[in-house]
Order: sequence, then structure tokens, then C-alpha cells
Amino acid sequence: MQHTGPLAGVRVIDLTAMVMGPYCTQIMADMGADVIKVEPPAGDNTRHISVGPEPGMAGVFVNVNRGKRSVVLDLREPAGKTALRELISGADVFIHSMRGKAVAALGFDYQQVAAINPAIVYTNCYGYGRRGPDADRTAYDDTIQAECGLPHVQELLTGTPGYVGTIMADKIAGMTALYATTMALFHRERTGEGQEVEVAMFETMAAFMLVEHANGKLFDPPLGSAAYPRVVTPERTPYRTADGYLSALVYNDKQWIAFVDAVRPAWNGPEFATLAQRARCIDTVYAHLRETFRTRTTAEWLELLNSLDIPAAPVQTLDDLFDNPHLNAAGFFETVDSPDGPMRFPGPPTWFSRTPGRVAGPAPRLGAHTREVLAEAAPPREPEPGPADRNGGGSA
Repeated sequence: MQHTGPLAGVRVIDLTAMVMGPYCTQIMADMGADVIKVEPPAGDNTRHISVGPEPGMAGVFVNVNRGKRSVVLDLREPAGKTALRELISGADVFIHSMRGKAVAALGFDYQQVAAINPAIVYTNCYGYGRRGPDADRTAYDDTIQAECGLPHVQELLTGTPGYVGTIMADKIAGMTALYATTMALFHRERTGEGQEVEVAMFETMAAFMLVEHANGKLFDPPLGSAAYPRVVTPERTPYRTADGYLSALVYNDKQWIAFVDAVRPAWNGPEFATLAQRARCIDTVYAHLRETFRTRTTAEWLELLNSLDIPAAPVQTLDDLFDNPHLNAAGFFETVDSPDGPMRFPGPPTWFSRTPGRVAGPAPRLGAHTREVLAEAAPPREPEPGPADRNGGGSA
């Protein structure tokens, strides 16, 4: 397999499962890394959690493990451990999503791996960081969403606690693991030093939520609630139009002036003149806009708002993304041949002028590359002695 992209030449030993770690390493594969996915004999559970063309090749698995090579090793057995040590000796990155005690018990914690390959970047993907009392708790996306405050902010919006309709904690933690790992690789490139990296879902999501929702709690003493009012008001929903729904944000003063000059709503007054004034009565502002947007069709509003350079978009379904004119014109989707037929993947969302990434290839069947990868990693064997060697002689 030919690898292109900014990570071409980087070899990753991937002992992650489910979504957090595999999403990280999927992006690395698309960016050119040789990702060797080490699976137990039963395979990654994600192989079985959604629809697919055959057993063990479910859609979620296929997407977050595309372009990787699958090696089956039973790490409970000496032979499996030996094979993994051989893979580690030639790798740049070792990444896993086991709990700390479990990976240590298998013989592959950081100290044990660094003893084999001191220059390796070793990334732990955890639910909770090791320095806190919850270090050994089991974590999934739903429980991390709950603990980081996402259902609470949904309650502020809708009146009922609710999860966000995507596995946000898994994916954001996966992207965090990606940037943390590549930062460590950058340090190694400069200094030659490998190191251990830790990425925890809970800490990642706490940091993510507290970007805007630290707000008044940043200060000592606090100046108000942690919640950022504009994004948690119950009035913040897509606007109903005369024939559908529309998302629009009439936000800064330039956009506000352009909107009210074009629409001339009867409710506009000096109390809404500046962004600071509107922020103080954001519920009222949204309620007035909601009343106004009901008066025209979605297409009419889009034409007007786009002409005024005010952000606006129709409310689309997930299926609509596959027919989105912008994404298709930008070449966002890539069709890849696989043993199960063509697959249309969402491609890398980033662009590089010299080292472009691409969908690295289809996802592997369980263990499809075991022999190939282990043959590459096996230490060179001494040649068998010839007759002269056995007799103690040979040519001078």
C-alpha cells in the first residue's frame, strides 16, 4: 500500500477499540501513516454494532478503521506478546485504549514498551486520567456527556436533560489524542526523545465544554454562572419559516443593521442597537426574530440573508450531506474499491499543498494482514551453515 500525506513513513501500532482511539488512528492513516490495528481473536466489538455488507464489517467500524492493516494477536499467550514486541521495535507510535492496570498486566505499559523502543511515542486513551480518583472507572460516550455537562445544557435549551445526537465525547477525545500524539512526534523529530502521552475523555470534554461555559466562573470571586447565555437560551433553535426551518444568526452590529434596514421589523428599537445590549436581552431578541422569520419561505430568507452576508443555512438531514453541492464540488467524498464493492467515504477535511492526505483504503477484514505484517517485523534469521561451516573450514 502506497502512503502519501504528512505522516507518510510513520508506523503506528494501534491497540485501540470502539471509536475514540480508532478515530484518532483513522485520521493518521488518511494522513499517510502505516497503521497496524492489533485485534484480539474475536476482533474489535465495533465490527458488529451497525449495518454492513457482511458480518464483522459494520459501517461504523469500516469508517473509523479504513486504510489500516489488521493483525490478530492473542496477548494472553506468549507467542502473541512476542509478536507484539517485534512490532513495537520498529514503530513510531504505540496507542491503546485499555485501562492502565490491564495494559500493565499484559506487559505493555509505557516503561515496558519504552524498554523495547526508547524513541516511541506512547499514547494512552483513557476514560478518566490516572491522577484522579476515578482513574479505573469504566467510561462510555453517554456517561462522559453526562458528567461534562452536555445533558445539563440541553436541559437549559429544551427543559429536559438530553444527550447530543452524536458520540461527541468519543470523537473530540479522538481528535485530542491525534493532536497530542503528533505534538509528541514533533518533539521527537527535534530532539530524538520519545515520551508517554495521556488523553482522557472526561478531562478532554471538561476542557471542551468550559471554553465558553466557564464564563463568569472564571473570575474570583465569580461574576456569574458558568453558562454562556446566548447558546443555552430556550429560544435558540432553528427558526420556523413559512414552509420549513432555517438556521440564521443575525449577530454582530453590521449584520444587525443590514437585517433591520432590509426587513424593517416593527419591534426594532434603540434597546437593540448594539451587540452588548442585545446580549443582555438575548431571549427577547430571539423571540422577535422567531416571529419575523415565520413571514417568508426558507428560499426567500436564504436569498435575502446571503445577499446581506448574514450566516444562514437550511436545516438538512444526515442523508442530505451525501448530496450537498458544496461538499461534492469540493471533492469531499472519495469512492474506494473494496472486496464488498465501492464505498463512498467522507474524506479528510484538511488540505495540504505539498503532502495531501486521502482516504487510505478500505477497512481490513479481521486478521487480513497478520502474516504480511509479522513477516515484515520478524528479525532477520542467521543463514543456515553450509557444509564447510559445519566442518570448521571454508575459503579464505
